[in-house]
Amino acid sequence: MFRGKKYKDSVKLIDKSKLYDAEEAMNLVTQTSKAKFDETVEAHIKLGVDSRHADQQVRGAIVLPHGTGKSVKVLVFAKGAKADEAKAAGADYVGEMDLVQKIQGENWFDFDVVVATPDMMGVVGRLGKVLGPKGLMPSPKAGTVTMDVTRAVNEIKAGKIEYRLDKTNIIHCPIGKASFGAEKLLDNFNALIGAIIKAKPSAAKGQYLRSVVIASTMGPGIKLNQAKLS
Repeated sequence: MFRGKKYKDSVKLIDKSKLYDAEEAMNLVTQTSKAKFDETVEAHIKLGVDSRHADQQVRGAIVLPHGTGKSVKVLVFAKGAKADEAKAAGADYVGEMDLVQKIQGENWFDFDVVVATPDMMGVVGRLGKVLGPKGLMPSPKAGTVTMDVTRAVNEIKAGKIEYRLDKTNIIHCPIGKASFGAEKLLDNFNALIGAIIKAKPSAAKGQYLRSVVIASTMGPGIKLNQAKLS
């Protein structure tokens, strides 16, 4: 794979054999973020669980202290007074069957998060095959199936993120933008890792945090000393 000069310069700043403390890693990730745009910083956390088992799932949501730095488009499935409430809270799109048909018929996905009131899940369920693979299906665990649409929309707009395991038992989550600086990134990272540790399934045996890597969009990965995090 071709790597540009900026990437190669960034790699020189990182000792591949070293496991960094979180604070040091955040300083490094801001130094190695050299693109012309404001890069997103992501955490990649491998857990010692088996996501194929229902009792070892790790999934939840958290509002990052400093948000994600990204403006998020929220779609809400609701009707009547709850639809009005969602609009008042600042949801970008609110509707019922009309939105289901738009997504199915036009392959429309101009939104980042989907919220639904419980009474709308029968309708939303028809979109399972298209929303599921994109990680957009509302769920009670993530707080996106709720009657309190005002709170849901407000929290998402404030920087609420969902964390969940992929098939390889890794959680991938944004923790902010490189422009946030090391201190804010560290606050966000600590909030995320704290929530993931708290969500440890009782069925999980052995080492829970297997590896933790952070990286900016175009930058190299920086390995953290996971033993100091748990």
